[in-house]
Amino acid sequence: MTSGCVGYRGAAIVPRMADTSEQQAGQQDVWTVGRLLEWTTQWFDQKQVEGGRLAAELLLAKALACRKIDLYTRWQVEPDEAQRSLFRELVRSAARHVPIAYLLGVREFFSLEFEVTPAVLIPRPETETLVQRMVDLCRASAERTWEILDVGTGTGCVAVAIAKYAANARLVAGDVSSEAVEVARRNVARHGLDRRIQVLQADCVALPADATPAEGFDAIVSNPPYISEADWRTLPPHIRDHEPRIALTQEGSDGLVLYRRLAAEAPSILKSDGYLLAEIGHKQLADVRSVFDTAGGWRFVGSHRDGCDPHERVVEFVRTN
Repeated sequence: MTSGCVGYRGAAIVPRMADTSEQQAGQQDVWTVGRLLEWTTQWFDQKQVEGGRLAAELLLAKALACRKIDLYTRWQVEPDEAQRSLFRELVRSAARHVPIAYLLGVREFFSLEFEVTPAVLIPRPETETLVQRMVDLCRASAERTWEILDVGTGTGCVAVAIAKYAANARLVAGDVSSEAVEVARRNVARHGLDRRIQVLQADCVALPADATPAEGFDAIVSNPPYISEADWRTLPPHIRDHEPRIALTQEGSDGLVLYRRLAAEAPSILKSDGYLLAEIGHKQLADVRSVFDTAGGWRFVGSHRDGCDPHERVVEFVRTN
C-alpha cells in the first residue's frame, strides 16, 4: 500500500489524517461502519477495484457477519478488533484484484446462490440467457421429461438453475476439472437436486456409457471457453490473473475450439431433432454458425439475447441427422 497510509486502531490502512495537531493531542478517529465504507470506496476507486462502493459494502458485511442492508442501521457503530482485522485482509486482497465473489465465497445467479472458488468461473448475467432458453423449451413440452447434458458445468449454476425452474428436466453436468466437479456437486446438494442432476468429470461429450440415456440426450447446453488466447491476454486483471484459464480459453486457441468439438462430437449422444444451445462471445455469431455449417448435420434455429443486452449471447441448433 502507499506510504501515505497508517493503521486505524491497529487494523486496516486508512488515509493519513490531515489535522496533525489533533494527532499530537492524542485524539483518535473512530472508525465507524460509515467511515470505513467511505474510505474504502475511495481506495477501491483509486485501485480500480471491480464494484467500487458495492464491493466495499459486501466485504464489510462479510466481516461483520451481517446483511449488506444492515450496514445502514449500524452506520455509527465501531466494529471490534477481529472484525476490522478481517475487513483489512479482504480489502487488501480486493486491491490485488482478487474477484469479490471469491472473497465472499458465493455469487448469485438466476436468483439462486452458488458457492464459488478459484477453481471455477464466476457465474455471469449473460449466461442467464442460456438458462432461460432451455427452461422455455422444457416448459413448452411439459408433458415429457427432458434429458439434458451441461458441458463445462463449472459451479453447476446452469444445470441447477434449469432443474430449479423446469421440473421436467433431468441433467448430467460434466466438467474436465476435478476441482470444478467437487464445487458443482456441493452446489447441487445445496439446492437439494442430487436426484435430478448427476455431476461427473468428463471431457466435452465423452461420458461414461451409463451416464448417457439409451436414446440419447434431448438437449445439450454449454458455456464453453470462447475467448481467444490473444483476447485473454487483454482481459482485466481480476479475470485474467484469478479466474481459471481453462474455463476462459485454451492455449493457442482462436476461441472456437470447443464449438468445433461440439459440432463434431455432440451427434454421437444427442437425439435426432435434439437441441444444442451454447453461449457465445459478443462478436462470434457468424463464426460459430460457420463452424456448425461446415460440420454438417445441424440446422440453425436462431440466436438469443437478454432484452437489455445489445449482443446475441446464445446460439440454438437442432441436430438433423
